[in-house]
Amino acid sequence: MRHDPVSSDPDVTTLLGSRADPDLFAVLFDRYFAELRHYAASRLGGERGDDLAAETFLVAFRTRDRFRTDGPGGGNVRAWLYGIATNLIHRQRRDEQRRYRALARAGAVADRGTSGDDATVARVTAGALQPALARALAALPARDRDVLLLTAVAQLDYAEVSAALGVPPGTVGSRLTRARRAVRAAFGGDDPTRIDEGTS
Repeated sequence: MRHDPVSSDPDVTTLLGSRADPDLFAVLFDRYFAELRHYAASRLGGERGDDLAAETFLVAFRTRDRFRTDGPGGGNVRAWLYGIATNLIHRQRRDEQRRYRALARAGAVADRGTSGDDATVARVTAGALQPALARALAALPARDRDVLLLTAVAQLDYAEVSAALGVPPGTVGSRLTRARRAVRAAFGGDDPTRIDEGTS
């Protein structure tokens, strides 16, 4: 069994403790399931988001013995969970791109004034993710889209994105810049994904 340094982070303590007492893992599930479900649903749709969030915790539980406190990210459990979720999303990348394209089309249908329940559903769906943004996201390379959505949707900072994806912070910055440039171009110079995230 590998020796992990003692951590003052309660998430790390809980995860390490769950190796001996698996019931402790439920604390992490309760703490992070809703936000991971939101992240996955924003990328894959509601029902699939639920499934992917659940699968994320299943993978995390099964691989908790491999979690390292001395690796990239210094043992950030939240970033580790987002990394697992993002890797699972990669397996469904075509579905994610289809979702963005469908949202873009749904916005076009709603804008043409279609009546009835279908138009209402289309407007609500398109309202969640504007058609131009959906097209821009579908066109991004997966690695750039991952960085953009981890910062804009999951609101991870550069260090957390770096830990989640296993890439240096400088790579996070360059991918984010490239993704934002593409999104800005789709919006005529405005960036709807921009939030004030940390760059640590």
